[in-house]
Amino acid sequence: MKVLVINCGSSSLKYQFMDMETEGVIAKGLVERIGIAGSILKHQPANGEKVDIEKPMPTHKEALQYVMDALIDKDYGVIKNMSEINAVGHRVVHAGEMFASSVVINEEVMKALRGCIDLAPLHNPPNILGIEACKELIPGVPMVAVFDTAFHQTMPKRSYIYAIPYELYDKYKIRRYGFHGTSHRYVSERAAELLGKSLEDIKLITCHLGNGASVAAIEKGKSVDTSMGFTPLEGLVMGTRSGDMDPAIVKYLMDKEGLDAAGVDNLLNKKSGVLGISGVSSDFRDIEQAAEKGNLRAKLALEIFSYRVKKYIGAYAAAMGGVDAIIFTAGLGENSAMMREEVCQGLEFLGVNIDKSKNNVRGKETDISTADSKVKVLLIPTNEELVIARDTKELISK
Repeated sequence: MKVLVINCGSSSLKYQFMDMETEGVIAKGLVERIGIAGSILKHQPANGEKVDIEKPMPTHKEALQYVMDALIDKDYGVIKNMSEINAVGHRVVHAGEMFASSVVINEEVMKALRGCIDLAPLHNPPNILGIEACKELIPGVPMVAVFDTAFHQTMPKRSYIYAIPYELYDKYKIRRYGFHGTSHRYVSERAAELLGKSLEDIKLITCHLGNGASVAAIEKGKSVDTSMGFTPLEGLVMGTRSGDMDPAIVKYLMDKEGLDAAGVDNLLNKKSGVLGISGVSSDFRDIEQAAEKGNLRAKLALEIFSYRVKKYIGAYAAAMGGVDAIIFTAGLGENSAMMREEVCQGLEFLGVNIDKSKNNVRGKETDISTADSKVKVLLIPTNEELVIARDTKELISK
């Protein structure tokens, strides 16, 4: 079975075309600037040269059409015709409480996704556009939705209910949902394989650290708590997001800065985080370089970030009554030895000890803990596309 994995953003589209017999990537690519001047498709066949295709792409439909054209192109394509696409797996950000696992897409599912737009106004609309475009371009090809929120639907009520009038949960479904679920799921399953243990027998803390960042507590293979909440704004300090803060600050800023609700929302989501603290960048690589050159605010931003991750690890170890392994993943978690070391420093009381020489690695599956560390510390590159493709294959095969 050959599966096309689609991840639509508001003005971008990432894709991977996979052969599920080998789980190998046949081709992958990225479309940028959809609906904006300078639209470009960057197509990479597994056994060929990267190709840049610049064409106007006013909507996701045109973008997907050019992706399909690239896949069958006589010079850089990887299949003879569209009939070789057996199924499509779509990353969808929000499913509310409606789905706790991936589902085959039908009209009932589409109705549910539209019903969740209020919960994810920036993400669900482009996800829906991608699905609708595929329906038009490759009619009859089965499609599957894989949700960012689904993995966290196993959280108990004590983890996801906020201390506001319960009627507001009943009325508007205001609760912690959590995100990055596909990533947390993949690395937790892979960690069990690397440890040679059953997920049923271990307690894991997974740290998805990047421009967007979250931590999850995983017990017996199920998410029991996670740092992101009703939206991805809650939890860790991130690239441009504030993370946890006193809610009263919202009204205070509105009064002092003359901001309306949209203005505060923009400030907390796009101008805060390590960008707001450092004044340098939302990219941790830029901040690390600035800190090395003596920029005190950049150094402070990194200290605050690592401190917040450390606090969540401690909290989740307490919530689960222990931890067997801590996993680092995503851009920063996979590539910054400095950040991994900073986060683990001070966790020796939990039985966490990392080997600095083992930790000197980027983007490679590695056990970075010492031989006598009671808690294993693992670096596991995430692979959300593979999870989407696997779920798609499993559901379509049924």
